[in-house]
Amino acid sequence: MGGCYMNENTHILIVEDEKQIARFLQMELEHEGYICSIEYNGAAALDRIGQEHFDLILLDIMLPDVDDLTICKRTRELSNIPIMMLSAKDDIETKVVSLDIGANDYLTKPFNSKELFARIRVLLRERHQLADRGNFLQLNDLTLFLDRHEVMKGTKKIKLTKKEFELLAYLVRNKNIVLSRSRIVEEVWGYDYIGDTNIVDVYIRYLRSKLGPNGRTYIRTVRGVGYVAED
Repeated sequence: MGGCYMNENTHILIVEDEKQIARFLQMELEHEGYICSIEYNGAAALDRIGQEHFDLILLDIMLPDVDDLTICKRTRELSNIPIMMLSAKDDIETKVVSLDIGANDYLTKPFNSKELFARIRVLLRERHQLADRGNFLQLNDLTLFLDRHEVMKGTKKIKLTKKEFELLAYLVRNKNIVLSRSRIVEEVWGYDYIGDTNIVDVYIRYLRSKLGPNGRTYIRTVRGVGYVAED
């Protein structure tokens, strides 16, 4: 392995219409321990970006159907996922426009694999540092923007009340940890809350309903204990 940052469960989407290049990237990245998916056209890539969780996007700058700038702009409307442009164009204007509309990095073809891996590590490290600072939280295809109290599920904005958002944020901050009802009440409603812990069950039902038909897949009930948010 090349010492990649968080590579064991890191899912990278490769958007590249040249199949030989796409497969080469996939093999190289999977050899480094990343999980990789490929889309050969922009429309399919946008559908997946809106429905699935990816940690980074490698985006070819010259796709035949949907241009890279459109993909970049629409992705930026959904999340802060790192986007690295891959292009044969090396002119300054193209690079500047790409970075201005939301790309995080720009790598000119042909490139050295070691440089690609190094740049990927930088983008992933920055992403995790941003999450650690508390600007947003991620759970599968859910993105919680803490500063704005907004939740996106793929391309769809989920409207939550203040308390629903606080409950979901607390569960996601402690994802994969089983939390008791009493602990949830103390942390979300406060130590001075006077009432039954059944309030948690009520709000979990609200959340699941608003998260859609698969709401239970985000928040699992642990009988006799409480709840857990799971990736």
